[in-house]
Amino acid sequence: MSGGVPRASNRARRILRGPRAEAVPALIGRACALVGLLDIAAGVFPRFRHSRMHAIAEALPGSFGPFAAALSLSAGVLLLLLAHGLKRRKRRAWRAAVVLLPAGAVAEFVYRHSLLGVLISVALLVPLLRHRTEFGALPDPRSRWRALANFVLMSAGSLVLGLVIVSVHPDRTLGDPSLADRLTHVVYGLFGFEGPVDYQGSTSWTVAFSLGALGWLTAVTTSYLAFRPEHPAARLTEEDEARLRDLLDRHGRRDSLGHFALRRDKAVVFSPSGKAAVTYRVVSGVMLASGDPIGDVEAWPGAIERFMDEAKAHSWTPAVMGCSETGGEVWTRETGLDALELGDEAVVDVADFSLAGRAMRNVRQMVKRIERAGYETRVRRVRDLSDGELERVRLAAEDWRGTDNERGFSMALGRIGDPADGDCLIATAHKQDETPGPYGDLKAVLHFVPWGEDGVSLDLMRRDRLADPGMNELLIVAALQAAPKLGIARISLNFAMFRSALARGEKIGAGPVLRAWRGLLVFLSRWFQIESLYKFNAKFQPRWEPRFVVYRASADLPRIGFAAMQAEGFVDLALPLPRFLRRRRNAAARPCAHRSHEHGVRAA
Repeated sequence: MSGGVPRASNRARRILRGPRAEAVPALIGRACALVGLLDIAAGVFPRFRHSRMHAIAEALPGSFGPFAAALSLSAGVLLLLLAHGLKRRKRRAWRAAVVLLPAGAVAEFVYRHSLLGVLISVALLVPLLRHRTEFGALPDPRSRWRALANFVLMSAGSLVLGLVIVSVHPDRTLGDPSLADRLTHVVYGLFGFEGPVDYQGSTSWTVAFSLGALGWLTAVTTSYLAFRPEHPAARLTEEDEARLRDLLDRHGRRDSLGHFALRRDKAVVFSPSGKAAVTYRVVSGVMLASGDPIGDVEAWPGAIERFMDEAKAHSWTPAVMGCSETGGEVWTRETGLDALELGDEAVVDVADFSLAGRAMRNVRQMVKRIERAGYETRVRRVRDLSDGELERVRLAAEDWRGTDNERGFSMALGRIGDPADGDCLIATAHKQDETPGPYGDLKAVLHFVPWGEDGVSLDLMRRDRLADPGMNELLIVAALQAAPKLGIARISLNFAMFRSALARGEKIGAGPVLRAWRGLLVFLSRWFQIESLYKFNAKFQPRWEPRFVVYRASADLPRIGFAAMQAEGFVDLALPLPRFLRRRRNAAARPCAHRSHEHGVRAA
């Protein structure tokens, strides 16, 4: 396989290889944080009366003192905030640091009379200017959450730092103010008002200017993050979607996850020839691709190179979730990245499936029991459903979702019933009740997306909580039994994370490390569907296809894992609406329905 794929230019391989390219920005970022801390210290603590620079500084106008203290404090806080951006080679962070370092140096000289502080700032400015070409990364997409986080962190930091500023002048403080008085003085000072604490001489002005600078910084940085120009969000255009569908028509049989590239909250980069593409989303600075590249394998290297170019341009951390073994080989060979087995995909070949035999006894008995209870199943293409029935299915699937937000990214389409998705497959379970629910006799829904011309891939499973257990087993069996009439030869089921570790860890002769790893996975299964999905999939005697995560360095794995959990919907950093507002919105959007839960989704 690898011999048949042409090697891309070395540009993609050079993009993220070699620590030297990242060493300079990382060192400058750390040094910037250090200078920021020194400038904060210079603005907080009184001037050094015994400094050698004191005699020279005395010649300066005394009114510079309070302004210099506020300037030193402001420059220090901003440099501290910019340190992370410098590590990521952000151009805007570089420009701001080049302006702030001289300002901090002036403040060090005027207020603290420190020649050493001036020299440190200048010493950092020199490599910043010398290596300016290293800082060319474009800004990240806008995030309102960042503005909220900045406000909370800056407010908390300003209160703590302000309390220090108010308390470091005991010799000049009038009276003995209590902690409550000092906190009140800090809060008033952040908004530019006088507080209950008073000082002798010009110290009162110095404290007031410093507290005002902290309040000003909090307001300005929060406003900037909240109202800065919006960058394009991940979204497929109609033209991009049409090109992807054309690639899937010709090459969609190769990867069961190919159709999930049509999620409309993803962005896409195409190879120069247009014969291959990589879809992705940026989450918390991680450029997260999913599955294998779409299109002709021969053109994959070109699409991968474009992906890596985009990652470098923005200084994003590249990662691929859920690629196949073939995809992992191409990714690692063309980019120098590493791959780690993430889990296995359960694939059932329709021709080999049968309910007969001891291995299928539990599934067989469950299906017969449910059928005797009066349930019937229907398996159809989306295009064969009437508009009214499709709308009921869509509303039921939304209402039966167990979470406030739709989960899924790499292995979920995120929609049902779109006119362009007529080839998708819907399996439904029905039962006539004496008191029909809001969705009639509908009790459970399974949705599959196309996998080439002769396969489907499970997208989601939803059921009414009041329905009998076993709805998902019933509908999977129904889909497998109806598959030959629909021209379907293979069905991809759920993805089982760390399946091999779970399977090997429970066998006789497993070593202590493997048993401990399995024990940890079983423990985590209390919150995440790890062991339960593995056991659910294993019921249908599938063949297991390994899936991999591709990453740059081991140190990036925690960050990639957190970004993946955000993308899949397991971690939501956005502030949710209050419960009573959610209820009001849901009531206006759809009719009231039974309480329900999501038994399992492919993305889990």
